[in-house]
Amino acid sequence: KGRGKMRYVGNRVEDVKIAYIGGGSRGWAWGLMSDLAAVDDMNGTVALYDIDKEAAARNEVIGNRMKELPDCRSAWDYKAVGSLQEALTGADFVVISILPGTFDEMESDVHAPEKYGIYQSVGDTAGPGGLVRALRTIPMFEEIAAAIRDFCPDAWVINYTNPMTVCVRTLYRVFPKIKAFGCCHEVFGTQKLLALVLKDMMGIEDVERDEIRVNVVGVNHFTWLTEAKYKNIDLFPLYAKFCEKYAEDGFSEKADDNWMNNSFASRERVKMDLFRRFGAIAAAGDRHLAEFCPGSWYLKDPETVKSWCFGLTTVAWRKEDLKKRLARSERLYTGEEAPVINQTGEEGVQQMRAILGLRDLVTNVNVPNLGQIPNLPLGAVVETNAHFSADSVRPVFAGPLPDSIYPLISRVSGIQELIVQAALDRDLEQAFRAFQMDPNMNLSMPDARKLFDEMIENTKKYLGMYFN
Repeated sequence: KGRGKMRYVGNRVEDVKIAYIGGGSRGWAWGLMSDLAAVDDMNGTVALYDIDKEAAARNEVIGNRMKELPDCRSAWDYKAVGSLQEALTGADFVVISILPGTFDEMESDVHAPEKYGIYQSVGDTAGPGGLVRALRTIPMFEEIAAAIRDFCPDAWVINYTNPMTVCVRTLYRVFPKIKAFGCCHEVFGTQKLLALVLKDMMGIEDVERDEIRVNVVGVNHFTWLTEAKYKNIDLFPLYAKFCEKYAEDGFSEKADDNWMNNSFASRERVKMDLFRRFGAIAAAGDRHLAEFCPGSWYLKDPETVKSWCFGLTTVAWRKEDLKKRLARSERLYTGEEAPVINQTGEEGVQQMRAILGLRDLVTNVNVPNLGQIPNLPLGAVVETNAHFSADSVRPVFAGPLPDSIYPLISRVSGIQELIVQAALDRDLEQAFRAFQMDPNMNLSMPDARKLFDEMIENTKKYLGMYFN
């Protein structure tokens, strides 16, 4: 049940086994393949498990083609497997990247509330959509956590699935000794913005993201920076001036950007407004940040959203994007298109290298609160920096949430704890209490009940365990 056949040969680690749950992915999996091929000090096997067996089988072919590329620095063997047990047995690392349900369910999550005047810019973490998605996701993660406990209890587990906080919390609730953490790149985007602040305000160019040292606090997608420095420069006074300069029209690196044609772009007006309100640097994309605030601030209606220069990511867009990724999957599978090694900027492979003792790393992750944020409940999953080293991931003491943002974050954390408990208890009444407490829920109780019942009915295919 323990580790596999991993061994150290000089400065390399060989025969590492990675179990990929959601291994039929047409996005994250290809990125992992690319990042693995780009390192030269580890190799091994990736077991691809997916309920869509054909998708995993296609990724087996695509992954094994990576070895044929001239710039491949390490050869990994990809194998589609038929069961969780087969994927997990002997695994050194487990990567979880699944879609809880389909985009049809997500269509209800995101768009059903619009009939009641509730708009969501993402709908996968907060808001009514994020909470109903959590009800689908948590039972899946109970099964995954139990399987990890039974088949690879010593493996390190990396989760990319949203809603991130409740996924990681569920893993620990089911298997308290699990070695799991959740990864999200949203803070990286804010580090990149701060590098652009240095360029814009001081003429300092070519600053890399990881040269911006930050102290991270909060919960996933509602993360904040309480410190930010470049060398000996405190970036807070500089950022304050930057926000004053660009508060009205927003900021973009490209003068001719057309953010309205991009479902994921923004002009950073939400995060600048939050800084001016609360004095801490909001460190996620505007689409995510807006959903954790009262709906009247940024999401009152589509016109308000447009005035804040960000977009509502529609599920119709996601479905169209999926068609493009399926078409690319076919081209990669048949050999019409060759895969490329193009590092993603995600840190999953670097985290693995650090855990294997090949490097040290400090980066932001989602893990249970062991006191790293002392004014949030112990055990609740929080996002802070952590130090990665040989077989160790230790959260860095981040300090208490500043008084100015404590009420916002503590409310969200409490709702997340409540929805996890409701799902574990299969208690839809308790889930409804969490649902109507969301900051974006400005409905009367009767209307909130109608919306909740409708969203549950729309996604009942994946919620049978609540009715048995």
